[in-house]
Amino acid sequence: MAVTDEAIEKIKDMIVSGALRPGDRLPKESELAAELGLSRNSLREAVRALSLIRILDVRQGDGTYVTSLDPQLLLEAMSFVVDFHRDDTVLEFLAVRRILEPAATAMAASRISEQQLGALDAQLDALGAAPSVEELVACDLEFHRGIVQSSGNSVLCSLLDGLSGPTTRARIWRGLTQEDAVARTLREHRAILAALRDRDAEAARSWATVHIASVEQWLRSSL
Repeated sequence: MAVTDEAIEKIKDMIVSGALRPGDRLPKESELAAELGLSRNSLREAVRALSLIRILDVRQGDGTYVTSLDPQLLLEAMSFVVDFHRDDTVLEFLAVRRILEPAATAMAASRISEQQLGALDAQLDALGAAPSVEELVACDLEFHRGIVQSSGNSVLCSLLDGLSGPTTRARIWRGLTQEDAVARTLREHRAILAALRDRDAEAARSWATVHIASVEQWLRSSL
């Protein structure tokens, strides 16, 4: 493992220094191993590890390439890890969302387009007044994803995408057991949208905080 770690660090250094750039093809295995002073086996293991976290793209019959290194691509690895959370850490994920998502919502207030506002409005209209819990949760994910994308920060968007997974089960559970959860969620969505339409960043931030905190508060009292 120590030898593989060394190989990973050396490839990482090449990418960080700019010797290898996004989209570049790596030299042949024998050449790169010699250049880095590594065995071909340790280099192969390092390439395999870096491909799993989307740093490298191994194309059979073509070679190994540096990926685009786009934040959304790189943070897919975080989503994979997050899927293995324990139920008792859901509150911690919600707490992180409560920090990040209101900030993203406030940023979106000055950047979201009329077309994007219209799309969010249409989402809520299509959901209707009495959706199923599953429909509500699916809409909730898309609603907040659309807002965060409008913030213009791709890293923030990818982070929040990765964090929304472990809270989905909590939101479904809440919808099944808390009598007013569906109506409350719909009201809060409309309030967030109204604040965005008014270009009121602080109101948008506040309503997003209330929206996430209500799930967090309910879950805390239920555990």
